[in-house]
Amino acid sequence: MYKFLLPLILSAALFVANPVLAQGKAPIVINFSHVVAENTPKGQGAVLFKQMVETRLAGQVKVVVHANASLFGDADELEALRDNRVQMLAPSLSKFSAYSKQLQLFDLPFLFDDLEALKRFQKRDKSRELLRAMTEQNIYGLAFWNNGMKQLSATRELRLPTDAKGLAFRIQPSKVLDAQFKALDATGVSLPFSETLTALQSGKVQGSENAWSNIASQRLDAVQPFITESNHGTLNYMLVSNTRFWNSIPYKTRVELEAIIEEVTVVVNQQAEALNQKAREQVLAAGKTKLVSLTEQERAAWRSAMQPVWKTYEAEVGADMLHAAQTVNRR
Repeated sequence: MYKFLLPLILSAALFVANPVLAQGKAPIVINFSHVVAENTPKGQGAVLFKQMVETRLAGQVKVVVHANASLFGDADELEALRDNRVQMLAPSLSKFSAYSKQLQLFDLPFLFDDLEALKRFQKRDKSRELLRAMTEQNIYGLAFWNNGMKQLSATRELRLPTDAKGLAFRIQPSKVLDAQFKALDATGVSLPFSETLTALQSGKVQGSENAWSNIASQRLDAVQPFITESNHGTLNYMLVSNTRFWNSIPYKTRVELEAIIEEVTVVVNQQAEALNQKAREQVLAAGKTKLVSLTEQERAAWRSAMQPVWKTYEAEVGADMLHAAQTVNRR
């Protein structure tokens, strides 16, 4: 009798241990939390992912989108993901430094010549390695979502690296970004993005670094008389899931989800490019700020001033990763 019962007991144990199998015919639920509005590229990407999943995997997978930090905020979303209290996020890459020092690569200044160079790197195997860099810490990278190249804004014209001396710049919490401004004899002040405009108005900081879309959406040009089109860094997100949750999804379903993510990523990145171009045009048309365009020689001077930062973080990022990033530049 026990000989017949044993297979049934083992099957039941497997059924309970696997959260996907345990759901039976109920759909797999993916809670997708993010901290921005739904009309941003990231917000629209989350909605598009939901729509495509529920069209192609109707009855099998359900996506619930929680926008505007309505479920979790910047401070606690990654721990919530690791605990499987949420199954999908798309945080800024600067938020991952506690889990992978290699991802500091994307904060290194003047590493990529432009957005096209960054996109070439994201297609390389080394970039794929970075997506999987946090797997053992229960953070599974699925895709890079771009938010544009960063521009420098300030209360004075920044044409050469020495022009930034003595200024304070709002930055995301990042040791690399702090080192970036120290290399210019300037100061990085870590502040939430929502406080940037107030800090500029009060004089707490005199400059910032942002994509054109962020400059336009927060109307930073109204308090920043100069914008240097530096393209000195990137603002990127990584779409991530909980490793154990993701690997528990049946293979066929997981493959379809990954195909959908690939399609959504193309749309998100295209939308971000279009939005930044439109925002640039809006800012310049408003005429409240002066655009500083760098010559090749001036840009080379900025890169030279920043290269010591690369050296400082080479050991943490990896010399091979740093080399792979540099090879995508064509200048």
